Amino acid sequence: MRESISAADRIRLFLLASASAVALAVAPAVAQEAAEGEESIELAPLEVRGEVDTLPAPYAGGQVATGARLGVLGNQDIMDVPFSVTSYTEELIRNQQAETIGDVVANDPSVRTSYGFGIFGEQFVIRGFELFSDDIAIDGVYGVTPRQLPGIEMFERVEVLKGASAFLNGVPPGGSGIGGSINLVPKRAQDAPTRRVTAGYSMDSQVSGHADMGQRFGVNKEWGVRLNVGGRTGETAIDNEERDYLLGAAAIDYRGEDFRFSLDAVHQKHRVDQGRPIVQLGGLTSVPDAPDSSTNYGASWLYSEMEDSFVLLKGEYDLTDSLTAYAAAGIREMREDSDGGSPTLTALNGNATVVRGTVAREDSVYTTQGGLRADFVTGPVSHDLNAGASLTSQRNRNAYEFSDFGAPLATNIYNPANLPRPAAGAFVEGSLDNPPLAEKVELSSLYLSDTLSFLEDNVHLTLGVRDQRIHVRSYNRTTGAVNANYDESETSPFAGVAVNVTDQVTVYANMIEGLAQGPTSPATVLNPNQTFPPFVSEQYEIGSKVDLGSFGFGVALFQTEQPSAYTNAANVFVVDGEQRNRGIELNMFGEPAEGVRLLGGVTFLDAELTSTALGANDGNTAVGVPDYLVNLTGEWDLPFLKGVTATARVLYTAEQYANAANTQEVPDWARLDIGARYTAEFGERPVTFNLFVENVTDESYWASANGGYLTMGDPLTAKFSVSTEF
Repeated sequence: MRESISAADRIRLFLLASASAVALAVAPAVAQEAAEGEESIELAPLEVRGEVDTLPAPYAGGQVATGARLGVLGNQDIMDVPFSVTSYTEELIRNQQAETIGDVVANDPSVRTSYGFGIFGEQFVIRGFELFSDDIAIDGVYGVTPRQLPGIEMFERVEVLKGASAFLNGVPPGGSGIGGSINLVPKRAQDAPTRRVTAGYSMDSQVSGHADMGQRFGVNKEWGVRLNVGGRTGETAIDNEERDYLLGAAAIDYRGEDFRFSLDAVHQKHRVDQGRPIVQLGGLTSVPDAPDSSTNYGASWLYSEMEDSFVLLKGEYDLTDSLTAYAAAGIREMREDSDGGSPTLTALNGNATVVRGTVAREDSVYTTQGGLRADFVTGPVSHDLNAGASLTSQRNRNAYEFSDFGAPLATNIYNPANLPRPAAGAFVEGSLDNPPLAEKVELSSLYLSDTLSFLEDNVHLTLGVRDQRIHVRSYNRTTGAVNANYDESETSPFAGVAVNVTDQVTVYANMIEGLAQGPTSPATVLNPNQTFPPFVSEQYEIGSKVDLGSFGFGVALFQTEQPSAYTNAANVFVVDGEQRNRGIELNMFGEPAEGVRLLGGVTFLDAELTSTALGANDGNTAVGVPDYLVNLTGEWDLPFLKGVTATARVLYTAEQYANAANTQEVPDWARLDIGARYTAEFGERPVTFNLFVENVTDESYWASANGGYLTMGDPLTAKFSVSTEF
């Protein structure tokens, strides 16, 4: 077994955090000393325009924001756009002690989180369609997000766009995102200095720490530096599962009158030992009960270690008062090593077999985009025009080996055996020490949009088009020969309108396509590494939004269609027919009464399979898509206990099917989370004590059947943290 994150790594990050804190603490004093001997000069305020580092303000209650970034359209007010979007704030992330993106989107009734096949990283289902963690954007840019488990500490916002977004965002590199997308907004230095330190502990024996430091410099505070250093180590609430994580993130930005730029540099290391894997149903005709919530049926030799580094540079320059040029460039390097072994059930009593699969993977990603934004008026109509281009190039090197499929190890998910690590069998490709080239992906696009506003700026009509080229080449890891070569282009149009009926009510409609790189079958199926043609989907949506000043709610009705892909009972990955998801979303947010905050809603889904082979599964419910989902989060600042806030969250997921024939039904489940926090001043410093307990009733349940396999819900997990600002 490989070593966990070393003590040397921990020491380096501790020293970096300490040095950063000292530098930021000393800087104001140095600036003050330099200024004491100088004559005071009155300066005119600096006017800053543009998209870089301009965040929409938080909404009442502070849990969500009043706007979000919508791809090429930039930051927009949610009341002025024809989309359903929610932007979760850093305040919510801190208050709920979120450790992953999945912890944040647990507040969204249109999203559920599972694990990917053979990995311990998060995977999301939005409106019934998959979104891989690799296909999450950072500041509107694909390709730079750390693989599987991006650290959450470095982000100011987690923005969830419900619905297809080919025109807005282009094609994500991993081949998902038909039903929605997630954008992560990096932290920037604020006008007031940031000095926050947090220490935490969670079940079973995880300790964590996080230092968040920010400062602006310059005569007009043009320059900003934001540093985030964090880490966790120890066992989780799942038996014998250990997770170690380290993050170092630095952000520099400049905001001048005509020129603005930002630079993010991040290094992240994440290791999981004896992670609890997904469960494959094999040939079973029904679904067995979930084991005890904390049972770990993963073998002791299972592990996954990922190390990511990325740099993202963005800038914009005002050529005139109405014309701005913008550009972005990013690079990411990643190395992953893992030993996997997911149980395949052979009987309803929990008997299962395990085959070891070892994977080594290296990713190199380069991404660029650039364009022009212009605003002008023609008669009674104002225009916001945007034209640009993007290019993402990804090189994936990987190798794998499996133990003997003919001699799998025997275990039981209710009473796991102590399994030895089996030797490699005949199924080996590439060198684990020096993985060969497996795939090249090049995604390039040209886009053009115009948002026309008229009738006293109460009607916003957006028209746009993106021409997207998808070039995917997969290679034989042994010979280097090309296995598949897809080079296709698709044109994705968009039309959407938002009408401000009153100052408080907006109605909207959109017609947009989704576009994704065709899937590649996993290495564990009988047709491994087969690349399929690109997926094209169509979406139609209408909705309404209401903003009452401190409380808001919305409704959306939608239909999305896309080809359907899954692993069938014969362990073959197939694209078979079409999946048509129709749904209704109801959501609410804000502070309906002073000190009372509500967030959540309900989503109803009708996910139907159509045009399947020989009509065998026509009319059946799509795999892993429940009929309805409920999320409700509430907070109450107790008036009789100053500084104390009580919190609660309820999640409910209806029944879902694990196979296209709808013979394997996964029961519905519900989860209750509760918490409390107390803020007071000690020595003139605010200190917050925060307790949050997930799955407080310790329910045992299968959380997801996405992908045709089972992901188990986490057990009761208590998290406690103390944070202070100085």
